[in-house]
Amino acid sequence: MTRTIVVGGGFVGLFTVLHLYHHKYPQSLFFIDNKDHFVFNPLLFELMTGEMTPDQVCPLYRELLKGSPITFLEDKVTQIDLLEKKVYLASDIHYDYDNLVLALGKKAGFFKVEGAQDYAFPFKTKEDAETLRQHLQQCLKKASQTEDKTTRKTLLTFAIVGGGPTGIEMAGTLGDLLANWYQKLEQSAQEIRILIINHPQELLQGDINVHLREAVSQAFAKSSISIELILGASVTKVTPDRVTYQQNGQTVTIETNTTIWSAGTATNPLIENLAISPENRSKNGSLKVLPTLQLPEFPEVFAAGDCTMLSSDPLPATAQVAYQQGQAIAHNLNAMIKGHSLTPAQVKLRGSMMKLGIEKSVANIFDRFEVTGHSGHLIREGTYLQLLPTPIHDFKVTTNWIVDELFHRHSQ
Repeated sequence: MTRTIVVGGGFVGLFTVLHLYHHKYPQSLFFIDNKDHFVFNPLLFELMTGEMTPDQVCPLYRELLKGSPITFLEDKVTQIDLLEKKVYLASDIHYDYDNLVLALGKKAGFFKVEGAQDYAFPFKTKEDAETLRQHLQQCLKKASQTEDKTTRKTLLTFAIVGGGPTGIEMAGTLGDLLANWYQKLEQSAQEIRILIINHPQELLQGDINVHLREAVSQAFAKSSISIELILGASVTKVTPDRVTYQQNGQTVTIETNTTIWSAGTATNPLIENLAISPENRSKNGSLKVLPTLQLPEFPEVFAAGDCTMLSSDPLPATAQVAYQQGQAIAHNLNAMIKGHSLTPAQVKLRGSMMKLGIEKSVANIFDRFEVTGHSGHLIREGTYLQLLPTPIHDFKVTTNWIVDELFHRHSQ
């Protein structure tokens, strides 16, 4: 029996196996991830705020794959041997494969900043969202009960490292969330400080969402809590109650119990250790892939998502890209099995979206129209909900209606 193994359960991995199942893929199909649930990363903010539930944002793989012949293994991959075509697991077993899909994504990158990995809050997993939510609530409760001004100020200062999309969405979300929570404690939200510490001199520098800067500025100006920008600054140290950065040759320390890290990513160690020649890697260690999403040296191996780079046409690391790449890999795997020619992955960017508060977003549609506020929120959620891998027919019908009514109406 021939076997295809999909390693990694992000958008690329999950949608690859779902599309393969839908098209009755003939090979034995193994799907491996070290978690028991999918993480719909763009909606982690909704999980943190309580706008959506854990089963909506992080559904269990076994539920999503129920009734399919796909073998799901909740295990940690410790080594991938491309030469011998073997995948080794932490449970001290290994599997041979005929075809392999690498959908490993990236890990949080702390750039060797002292204390960052130990004391800063990352925001990539279900556990990260839940841990941060509990921490934020504890800070506000403690602040409401202390009379010491210095302690109170430290508890009510929230620093976000990184002014990319995640940092901006975090700031906008906290602007509403912290204000709502603190006012319920009968306290003034005016005491709360939200800081974005960004290394470049501008937010969203080099990002696909760069054209949304003006919408971001307007949203921050209307935020329930003042959002301060510290630009051209490099964070050098994080402790449980401080964050230190350098700016214009000066060293500045801010007292805070909350430093949230959204400054970048690093290559997954499994990707770093693959037997790939240097010319088939990018400068940051990502894998270069062919337009068909195959590895040049190992055509039986497909890869996509954050761990790869298309040298001919670099693509942003977004959900819509990963979703379409998973679909393309499934198509080419089926073509390979049937002896047909493989086709280049065609990824169409429908625009970009960012959350700027509770039930507030900006949506840029096909680079032609920009919708903000609650309408932007409906477009963003409708678009993402349409991608959610759920078997519930009524839910699909509802989200399709949202997209038809809002997304397409604004694009005409």
